[in-house]
Amino acid sequence: MSTPSKSEHWDAVYGSKTETEVSWFEVVPQRSLDWIAHSGVGKADPILDVGGGISRLPDHLVAAGFADVSVIDLSAEAIQRVLARLGPSAPVHGIVGDITTWRPDRRYRLWHDRAVLHFLVDDEDRQAYRRTLLAALEPGGQAIIATFAPTGPERCSGLPVRRYGKTDLEAFLGDEFAPLESDEFDHVTPAGRVQRFHVGRFRRGG
Repeated sequence: MSTPSKSEHWDAVYGSKTETEVSWFEVVPQRSLDWIAHSGVGKADPILDVGGGISRLPDHLVAAGFADVSVIDLSAEAIQRVLARLGPSAPVHGIVGDITTWRPDRRYRLWHDRAVLHFLVDDEDRQAYRRTLLAALEPGGQAIIATFAPTGPERCSGLPVRRYGKTDLEAFLGDEFAPLESDEFDHVTPAGRVQRFHVGRFRRGG
């Protein structure tokens, strides 16, 4: 039996589970909303949610008045579910794509990634992610990136992860990104397990 592709893996996850059955589910993604508020991004500014899956973040952003929200995910199943839930009038654009190979046709003011980067364990994929970040984020724009912390899980959804602390994430992003704030927090899964995360907010230079 052949190994499933990355998109097949995530289509299987989202095709077989309800939103409350995935470990990363949040009724209200309050930390993400708070960090987005900290960024000062305007309601008309373009926001990209990287690996958004079936997260309710776009619902809350639209409810807060944000008018240009995009969600990119490997899983067509996830994107279809999000767009169906939001309805055709919502100012949310769904993109099916691999963040390591996707080439954006526009730039964004804010890049939000809750738990995509840590799935990229190979250096080649990590550098491809960084290239996409540079291509997608406008100069002066901000990136919010959350990963498992050094004491967080070593695997998630059957896949290995690469954990980051403050210095790890800053070193990965390099001199093009100025660190603005960082924190660690515990996410409690629907099953009651505690996962330690690190999050950082950065401004792109230029």
